[in-house]
Amino acid sequence: MSAMNPHKKTRPNIPPSTKLIATHSGTFQADEALGVWILRQTKAYQKSPVLRSRDKEEFGKADIVIDVGGTYEHSKCLYDHHQRSYDERFDDKVKADANGNQVKVPRCTKLSASGLVYRHYGKEVIENLYPSLTEKELNLVFIKMYNTFMESIDAVDTGVEQVVDGGDLVYKDCTGLSRRVGRLNPRWNEDPQPNIDERFEEASALCGNDFLQVLTQIVESDMPARSFVEEAVLKRFENDESGEIIKFESGGMPWKGHLYELEKEHKVDPLIKFVLYTDQAGMWRVQAVTVEGQAFENRLSLPEEWRGVRDEDLEKIAGIAGCKFCHAAGFIGGNKTFDGALKMAQAALLK
Repeated sequence: MSAMNPHKKTRPNIPPSTKLIATHSGTFQADEALGVWILRQTKAYQKSPVLRSRDKEEFGKADIVIDVGGTYEHSKCLYDHHQRSYDERFDDKVKADANGNQVKVPRCTKLSASGLVYRHYGKEVIENLYPSLTEKELNLVFIKMYNTFMESIDAVDTGVEQVVDGGDLVYKDCTGLSRRVGRLNPRWNEDPQPNIDERFEEASALCGNDFLQVLTQIVESDMPARSFVEEAVLKRFENDESGEIIKFESGGMPWKGHLYELEKEHKVDPLIKFVLYTDQAGMWRVQAVTVEGQAFENRLSLPEEWRGVRDEDLEKIAGIAGCKFCHAAGFIGGNKTFDGALKMAQAALLK
């Protein structure tokens, strides 16, 4: 394993289990299909058989029951979320307020059955696949996996609207996992009618594939990037005495989410305004950091008079050698050298 990627997915050598997993019969959703897949990655339920039934006498014989039965009780391995009094949610999100203070924000959605399964078994699944993770890294991945993947499954299954306050959807997304699982259900006029339990197995495998893709991205790309971002944050005063400019040796790695988290963790004040890195062609980029939670609003943009100007014209206006461009929106610019990019960022701080 390289320093750039210290974690590689393993294939756990776990014998198959004979324990029985039960869920409801009939039309299936991503919720229980994913929940079954997650359970099948644990030691207790590795490749376990599945019973699909709404008959209480039938599913009552199972070792674990999800998304049916009207009861959530972890000690009895019962994980339903349809009961009237139910209000289980994942741990609160932690966000920064307008003053940069950390505040807890309640989740928008209750946990679905797969959300409950993830709450209790998710860490084991992640650790089985990536045993090299430290306890701190495991906790970070567990939370990020919920934020990135599981929360949307919960929200769709429990009926949380994508747009609040009466706004209209500007488009419909039919490519999401829940929609793809839904399309595996037999059509009303499909002839001959397929075996619905076989289709459920397809759906569960589909959910598992998506889960693994997201988990691999988090552990093998996002997590290794975090250490590089943290190093850059800790060395920020080596670039400029303001501490508002950080430097990466190369671009392409995910850094924004890590930067927001690390600023809170290390109590960075003032917040970082610009990030310097090289692109694939070797040009040094100077990129503005966006306000946390915003896609386009920058903490500080490049100067107005630079925007949309290139090459020699930009060099003259900025008074900095090697300038290549400044985007018309002021969020990114380029220079031939690191020193030139640094001067661009420093000039922007003084505007």
